[in-house]
Amino acid sequence: MLVALEALTDRDPDRRDVGAASLGDLLRGTALDADTARLVVGRLVSLTVNEPVTRVRESALNAVSEAFNNHHLPLDLVKPLAAATPTMETEVLGHTIYILGATHAPKALPMIEAFLNHPDQDVREEARLAAAEITASNQNDITHNS
Repeated sequence: MLVALEALTDRDPDRRDVGAASLGDLLRGTALDADTARLVVGRLVSLTVNEPVTRVRESALNAVSEAFNNHHLPLDLVKPLAAATPTMETEVLGHTIYILGATHAPKALPMIEAFLNHPDQDVREEARLAAAEITASNQNDITHNS
């Protein structure tokens, strides 16, 4: 894991790409505890925000998406992605919107709803799905807590 984290800061985009993919493999499994997963996701978010190469951004976002299969991650951890959306290519916007929705945080809704009228149909659909995910999740919480 340390080698993969170190690769995220390499000058070579191929090494950053491989490092992000390796971390995604770790996040996909159950080998990481919650604190370690948060550390790794934080590094991947930072990489995504600062990364100029689209394929590396995509690998980092795929890895972050994997973390939600085994961990509940707070919005604050991935919130920097929302600020980076103006610099994101269409193909990575969908990943970012999915990640924001996967937090199930009502505070993510305004960040997601901004994309409901995006020119790209896939981005609009991902925004619709992510908003619905948050709404449904929070309705379930209300129902179960009543």
